[in-house]
Amino acid sequence: MAQYAFELLPRAEVLLTALKTFNDKRYLSIFLFGISSGFPWIMIGSVLSAWLKDEGLSRSAIGLFGIIFATYSFNFLWSPLVDKVKPPFLGQRKGWIFAMQLCIVLLCLGMSQLTATYDLYYVAFVGLLIAIASATQDIAIDGFRIDCIDKDDKDGLSAASSMATAGWWTGYGGLGAIPFFLADLTAWSWPDIYLLLAAIMALLMCATLIANEPLIDREALLQKITHKTNSSPVVYWVRTTLVTPFSEFFSRNGVKLAASFLLFIFLFKIGEAFLGRMSIVFYKEIGFSNSDIATYSKLLNWWVTIIFSLLGGLVNIRYGIYRGLMTAGVAMAASNLLFALIAQTGPSTSLLAVTVIVDGFTGAWSTVAMVAFISLLCNRAFSATQYALMASLSVAGRTLVASSSGVVVDSLHGDWSLFFILTAAMVIPSLCFLYAIRHHINRVERG
Repeated sequence: MAQYAFELLPRAEVLLTALKTFNDKRYLSIFLFGISSGFPWIMIGSVLSAWLKDEGLSRSAIGLFGIIFATYSFNFLWSPLVDKVKPPFLGQRKGWIFAMQLCIVLLCLGMSQLTATYDLYYVAFVGLLIAIASATQDIAIDGFRIDCIDKDDKDGLSAASSMATAGWWTGYGGLGAIPFFLADLTAWSWPDIYLLLAAIMALLMCATLIANEPLIDREALLQKITHKTNSSPVVYWVRTTLVTPFSEFFSRNGVKLAASFLLFIFLFKIGEAFLGRMSIVFYKEIGFSNSDIATYSKLLNWWVTIIFSLLGGLVNIRYGIYRGLMTAGVAMAASNLLFALIAQTGPSTSLLAVTVIVDGFTGAWSTVAMVAFISLLCNRAFSATQYALMASLSVAGRTLVASSSGVVVDSLHGDWSLFFILTAAMVIPSLCFLYAIRHHINRVERG
């Protein structure tokens, strides 16, 4: 027994060292910005889906509303401007974040004045504008997180990724439970709830004001990569803003390897994306109440995700990003099969709780590992632009491909079990691809 305890000492020291990584005030700002990043998904995701479902829209129509999420897949197109153009207030990162948060507040106030029955097109348009503001905010938030942590600090990158993930799910799951409780327990209509969403986002703007702007000399970093030519300042500005961030990524990694990284990032979460887009519709059709959705899908999932986000950060620090991604991918397929079981058994809250716990584990670990992996691939001179390029591919399955999820369920004649089995099978190609590029991932992680 004494020998066994002695063998555990090095492991305990490693764990304590990993925990000390989180003892940094920068991570509080990263956590709060994570909340601001996840919260808009409530406005144009689960709340909007529940509103449209209560108004009697079909599964296909609700699924197609998810096209507005395509904004997150194309935000890399204007991300160079977020890297290059400095707002006249609060700094490069904070200025953009604050401006986009203000836009979201105003748009929520506008949404509260609409009805899905008579203003459906305006609802879709305002939802699209919220998505654009949110996607632009994400560019600045991701740039803020990467700029805060030294690239050589691999433990810091994993810790920052876990705090960002915990924050995102606090905004999406913790705060996202409030609208569903209000819908069941009060006389508030869904448009009324958007007034509350605007107020919460206004409070989150205070966190932006108290954060410390990261001090990065982006021009000095840029000079190391590119040199001024005899071309005009306008041509130089356009080249370094719109071309160099993307060309540097491919030249640094090589076209083949860079394309491999991007393909894996795109494939990894397609199955989860299909499931997530239809989850609220599934809960309502299978017989769960709004309070059940709030308690299990939001609140329980929130706490589970926070716990496993922190644990996922520790695992990545200890065992590496590849193992974190592989573990999360296998569990992702298993959690999708649990949803298929619910479709067979009916609205069992105990089974839903187990499913949410497993799903929260997979979502947290996969996101922490993916965020850390993408952060490692970024050059700090173009942190927002390059992260946006890769992150947009990560959510492309959720935003573009998954918009057809309602059509898939309808084509299966409402067979939810078969639908969830298909989403589980979608994970397999990405795991095979992950295994094939594992050596390259380990090499990037070692720097």
